Amino acid sequence: MNATHNSRHAALLKATGFEDSPALTVQSTEGEIPHGRELSFAWLTGTVMTGLTSVLLMGAALYVSFQGQDTFSTAYEALQLAPSKRDDVTPTDTSAKSARVRPVAATRSDLEVIEASIRQSVDGRDIIRNQPFVRIRATLATAATALSSDVPDYDPVAILEATQPITADTDAPEINTDVYGAEVEGEVAVRLAAMPITFVPPRAINDQAAAEFVRAVASSNFFDEGSPTLAYANLSASVRDLGAASDPGTLSGVAENVTLVPKTVLLSEGGLGRTERFLTIREKGPLGDTLAKNGFTATQIAMVENTLQNLVPASGMPAGIRLRILYGPLTRESKSLVPYRMSIYRPAGGKEGVSPHIATVALTDTGQYVVGLEPDFVEFPEEDAEEINVANLPSVYRSIWETGRKHDLDDPTIARIIGMFAYDVDMNKKISAGDGIEILKSAPDAEGRTELLYVGLTLGSTTRQLYRFMTGDGVVDFYDPTGETGKRFLSRRPLEGGGTLRSRFGYRVHPIFKSRRLHTGVDLAARSGTPIYAAGDGVIEYAKWQSGYGNKVEIKHVNGYETAYGHMSRFADGMKPGVRVRQGQVIGYVGSTGNSTGPHLHFEILINGNLVDPLSVKLPRENTLPSQFEAEFQQTIAQINDLMAREPAPVTVAAAN
Repeated sequence: MNATHNSRHAALLKATGFEDSPALTVQSTEGEIPHGRELSFAWLTGTVMTGLTSVLLMGAALYVSFQGQDTFSTAYEALQLAPSKRDDVTPTDTSAKSARVRPVAATRSDLEVIEASIRQSVDGRDIIRNQPFVRIRATLATAATALSSDVPDYDPVAILEATQPITADTDAPEINTDVYGAEVEGEVAVRLAAMPITFVPPRAINDQAAAEFVRAVASSNFFDEGSPTLAYANLSASVRDLGAASDPGTLSGVAENVTLVPKTVLLSEGGLGRTERFLTIREKGPLGDTLAKNGFTATQIAMVENTLQNLVPASGMPAGIRLRILYGPLTRESKSLVPYRMSIYRPAGGKEGVSPHIATVALTDTGQYVVGLEPDFVEFPEEDAEEINVANLPSVYRSIWETGRKHDLDDPTIARIIGMFAYDVDMNKKISAGDGIEILKSAPDAEGRTELLYVGLTLGSTTRQLYRFMTGDGVVDFYDPTGETGKRFLSRRPLEGGGTLRSRFGYRVHPIFKSRRLHTGVDLAARSGTPIYAAGDGVIEYAKWQSGYGNKVEIKHVNGYETAYGHMSRFADGMKPGVRVRQGQVIGYVGSTGNSTGPHLHFEILINGNLVDPLSVKLPRENTLPSQFEAEFQQTIAQINDLMAREPAPVTVAAAN
């Protein structure tokens, strides 16, 4: 019985691959691959050493990659070869993989000096003269470069100071937007006289013409059924002139303030990536001027000009020359992009058989610009364009600074523009490709002074407009078309730098208690000790420790508004109930007291005792234009809109080839 069982067990083991063989031996034949049950310490050691070497090499490569050591070094630096024309060299570019297709945004960068006929009163007489204005239309910069590397950190207090109303200065340049009409040559005096009482203007429409219009409408099938019983004199010209309409049964309109932008489906959380810019030099001038407006520092410009001194004319770059600039970060921690490579091309439509490429300079590991190889060929776009790289998109704050400096706006003007919109726009939010800005200002006077007249900021599908207007007391401020300033009654991010949004208002899983609870405010992360400001003028109601909130301050404002500030490391001196504070005054410092996982400000807004979302609640304006100025203000809006009327080609977004 046992023998049968053992036999059956052995058969099962053999069927599963079991082999009854002698033990392993290390007596492998010298110099040969071990076979069967033999082992070779030499082969085993070689295999282990090969694996370790591979791991070390891969680790070194990953270490260099994680340190952000991007390089465009070239043999030209080592060989010190003299630059020469290369028409027979196959273009190569090892800077990046070419298989990934990225969208390209057509960019607009128009700075125009326009003239308009302005009515002006001189010694009691009305004079019509030509007055110049500077108009800027541009897409917001999609990459932050050295142009904005030294801008101040976002600070609500600085914004408050930058947006204070302006008291008219008698020495300031005279600003007049009273557009008269057609352009004039020289100056024209206008003499006004009373209209004779016997003058009767001709009738614009009579009963017979109205009856004919109604019959024409009825016979044109403009109405779906039946005949019209009423005639409206205020119909648009396109409706009245039925003979000129291509389809009298259709009413058409024009959609205003609409921008088409690509939908961003993925936002990169890593470091900055690379982006490439294509642009054309519009007017003859030094190459350095163009480079300075495209992110090259003074030192980099000097190096580029020295490298290309034998390849580009000393008199300046002629109009039509095209530039292709590749940007990238120096390290993974970089907040700005630097020009990696810049290529110069001849104007479009050159001689057949002649290479359009003139020269290329590239940045080396040592930070020098040297002559480099021509990059891979791409179809040069007709319009100035730039790659859309979601990792490079800067904040609204940084982008406005970058765009303003590119168009030679002075820093106080840029700061005012930011302050004008900071109460409605989250300046720490990333822009979208296609966002734009329009600016109208007076032409520089003899001392170079200009005055801002209008700013329009388009973010996504929303356009915000602010117009300069001076009230009867000589105070100048900026108002939207409804007569309200951009300033808000309360600041939405009341701490130095605005903080980093970590948690929004609403239900969430509490990070400490791990249960679903209502988050009654917003968490704005910042370094411990960062100053916290009063969001608006008010009186302190509470300033002490409160369970969960840690050190907490509550401020009562007018009209049922209250704000609360939690997790402070400490209070500012003198903060106690009954103390009156003003907007922007320091009331405490960021900390992590109470139920907190790290230093941040927990900020709440209450309206009539009800908690609301601080980032989205509609807040009252701080200032509204008095009603007695409404007619004059509407006239100013019409005049400025007239100056901004001429529209260039619209901004488009196209796919990369």
